[in-house]
Amino acid sequence: MRQPEVARLLALVAAALVVVPVVRTAVDLVVAVAFLVEFLSGAQHRPLSALTGAPRREPLAVAGAAVDRWAGRGGMPLVLVHGYAPAGKDEPRVQEAAALLARAGFDVAVPTIPGLTSGRLRPEDVRPVVATLAARPGPTALVAVSVGAGPALLAAADPAVRDRVRVVLSLGGYASAPALLRFFLTGEYAFDGVHGRVVHDPAVVRSFVEANADLLDTSAQAALADPARAADVLASPPPPVADLLARISPERVVGEVRARLVLVHGVDDRAVPYTESLRLAAARPAGTRVVLVHLVDHVEGTRIRAWSTATREMGALVLVIYGLGR
Repeated sequence: MRQPEVARLLALVAAALVVVPVVRTAVDLVVAVAFLVEFLSGAQHRPLSALTGAPRREPLAVAGAAVDRWAGRGGMPLVLVHGYAPAGKDEPRVQEAAALLARAGFDVAVPTIPGLTSGRLRPEDVRPVVATLAARPGPTALVAVSVGAGPALLAAADPAVRDRVRVVLSLGGYASAPALLRFFLTGEYAFDGVHGRVVHDPAVVRSFVEANADLLDTSAQAALADPARAADVLASPPPPVADLLARISPERVVGEVRARLVLVHGVDDRAVPYTESLRLAAARPAGTRVVLVHLVDHVEGTRIRAWSTATREMGALVLVIYGLGR
């Protein structure tokens, strides 16, 4: 982010605080704002790091899962569920997010989600999240990034741990695995009158199909790698594939989630369309808040364009960050 943009961002933050409708404690507001500046600038500017000590990272003993704990200045337990990350909890950008949340006052646990290290999400990927939630003390916040929303929300609906989850924040998450698969392979998305199409890199599509080759015969693999033919295959997938997609679709179980649900999604997201958050909210409207923004692309900050819109969005995001600890 260039220096003029940073100056505008800081001015925007100050303006956004004016539109926050509820008086909050000064310290918590400063932390929330500093968190957003550091996050939206991609850590090019580090006000929160300048204000807080470095958190300590240590292994967390959780049966059947590889989990790190990031401890800073105390606060509410939080479980961070990463999206696609080849190194899982050891992925640098996952570690950066965990450290930033710890600096913001959370006691952060990060499990590796095996399927999301290779682009092949499976129902068993919920197990590390359930196990980590069971190991956390007291009410816990659950933050899910991108396709990590699948195992996170499935865990939040699990009777064994759902009463331990106080709030779920999904950033760029999804609701329907069949709809998400169609988007990955064809670029098409649609929900409730909103529709569009994104052109994906063919190499990314081929990589995704190859990672899940065990589910398909050779002819189906070839068809799915071709956007012009993929729609026909997806219209009637093999029964085992259809069953798998249903089992990893959060919309199927979101009604059983007892926690508050906050869905933040970039309207220009080219990795997971924002219609997925709309779909998820429609599946459980009560206790769900949708925050659509232009300040975030997929799970990273973007350029500030319209000041009036950005000011409202920043105010909304400040409340989201503040509300995680409440």
